[in-house]
Amino acid sequence: MSQNTQSMPQQPEERKNRPVLYWIIILALLVICIFLFVSKRQVATDAESQKTQMMAQMDSVKTDRASLQSDFDAASAKIDQLVTQNTKLDSTLQKNQTEMDQMRSKIKSILSNSKATKAELMEARKMIAELTDKTKQYEERIAQLEKENTALTNKNTVLTHERDSTVTQNVAIKRLASVLHASNIQMEPIHVKKSGKEKETTKARKVNTLRIKFDIDENRIAEAGTKQLIIRIIAPDASILSNAANGSSMMTTAQGDHITYSAVKEIALEKGQPVSGVTFDWHQDGDYQRGDYNIEIFNDGYKIGMGKVSLR
Repeated sequence: MSQNTQSMPQQPEERKNRPVLYWIIILALLVICIFLFVSKRQVATDAESQKTQMMAQMDSVKTDRASLQSDFDAASAKIDQLVTQNTKLDSTLQKNQTEMDQMRSKIKSILSNSKATKAELMEARKMIAELTDKTKQYEERIAQLEKENTALTNKNTVLTHERDSTVTQNVAIKRLASVLHASNIQMEPIHVKKSGKEKETTKARKVNTLRIKFDIDENRIAEAGTKQLIIRIIAPDASILSNAANGSSMMTTAQGDHITYSAVKEIALEKGQPVSGVTFDWHQDGDYQRGDYNIEIFNDGYKIGMGKVSLR
């Protein structure tokens, strides 16, 4: 009985403590909720920050790539202008040109890689700077050779006038740089049998078609579009093969000479791309002479290639 009597007064005290316990639990839950909310918000904020940083890095890489491409195109255009104008002046320039072509190939490989890293773009920027320096050295060497050539050819008056007229000189250089260049020029004398079968021959009496073949080299300056190539076929007696039905007419060269040409061949040119396997067939009603036939190809008034075939 005494134990029961002692336990009964504790029940009201337990009931009194329950609300405090409930409030403690509620407060703990509230703290947990606040902690989870803040943590979630912080995670979202961090994720957004990382996304912003990634976008900024991507924009930076994109901007760097565009800037590098612009610098590379400018350097390449300058090199092509100088090479087109001066490839035959000095053998040492050929070595410099080879080194620059190798650097350009590496830079082009990096810039054409859409997944190029920041480090690779930095490497490309360094190579472009080196390429620019080499271009300046190349240009300085050309200037030196031009000066020496001026003394040898006694063309001081013409060159002085060109130096005094900077704008005219730049236009002339650009025009010269855009002139195409023909290579791998061949002439095949063909005998076409009655059956239509073709056979190459060197016997003048059997030839009824002269087939002209050549390539047009890459030119980064020339604009894309249809280009006219003027073809002159010179017979052994120095006469020009001509036929109005084949489009023969007269032209004026870049030096101001008026000359007869045999035909016009049009080609479709894409900027910076070569044109391979250009062909043109010359037919004539009469017999061909024995001896050497020479071919000259012109573009924009400039002779861009020559070839020869002998008939017996």
